[in-house]
Amino acid sequence: MAATRGRILMGKLGEGHKEALLNLAKILGEAGFEVIFTELQDPEAIVRAAVQESVDHIGITTLPGADIQAFEEIFMLLERENAEDISVTAGGFLNDEDIARIKEMGVMAFFQRGTAFDEIVSWSQKNIEIRSVHI
Repeated sequence: MAATRGRILMGKLGEGHKEALLNLAKILGEAGFEVIFTELQDPEAIVRAAVQESVDHIGITTLPGADIQAFEEIFMLLERENAEDISVTAGGFLNDEDIARIKEMGVMAFFQRGTAFDEIVSWSQKNIEIRSVHI
């Protein structure tokens, strides 16, 4: 097994299917990340869990009908919790305009539906920084 690279909390925005998210969580775990899989959809619950779990990164899946303003709330809450060093990525269903908007808010990368899991793992290994020692 690969050395742990960091802790990732996975959440989702919008209602829908979770199988791809579960598969991604498994693959990231096999790549050495500690993954906290949640079905949390509320920005406040996502940030609270991320802070409590001392994660390095939040991965959000956006499902059809997701409100991208939730990303603005996530970043506001991270700031309020003095946890701005927790990075955020997203993937799923968004149009180009919304992707540009969430990147302006602070989302590091957006992975379109259909992106190969290997590409997501490779990006994660190169870009997710461990923010603290995990016990």
